[in-house]
Amino acid sequence: MDPLYWSLLLLGVGIALIVLELFVPSGGVLGLLAVVSLLAAVWVGYTGGPLLGTSVLVLTLIVVPIVVGVGLKLWPHTPFGRLILGRGPENPNDVLPKTETYQGLEQLVGRHGMAKTKMLPSGHVVIEGKTYDALTAGMAIEAGEPVRVVDVRTQRLVVRPVAEALLDHEEYASDPLSQPIDSLGLDDPLA
Repeated sequence: MDPLYWSLLLLGVGIALIVLELFVPSGGVLGLLAVVSLLAAVWVGYTGGPLLGTSVLVLTLIVVPIVVGVGLKLWPHTPFGRLILGRGPENPNDVLPKTETYQGLEQLVGRHGMAKTKMLPSGHVVIEGKTYDALTAGMAIEAGEPVRVVDVRTQRLVVRPVAEALLDHEEYASDPLSQPIDSLGLDDPLA
């Protein structure tokens, strides 16, 4: 037989072994055989001449990544892939605890309170006279600063500072640096 036919046959066997490796548990034996077959295909191609060898090498370098990519994309949907990976929940909220405590915390979303301690990023807040463990939504919050509950994560409230409430708070009402610039009545120097 011609080196062209042998190299194409070995290339086909190598690709078939790659596909089998993705769908049949072999402990890597099929993958090793695929690599040997692909290297043999290129070697046989070069025995037929540099043009044939380079063509088989380029074909291998194009086809093998495509086959592996498509195989990996399809693998989770195969019976073996589902067996290994398992099925996740359809709704991510299905894995959250539905205890009375958690449901009570969910009802606090949207409510306002006051930071009891400095929050960098965690601390305590007081909402309706009760103290809760809380996290900030990314910014530091000083003790005594008004907050609003925006979410519940892992049995903790997630809070953000409430800028509008600062203006009503006596301590901040006289401090011009804590007020929005629009409320100070200043002309825009850049206008």
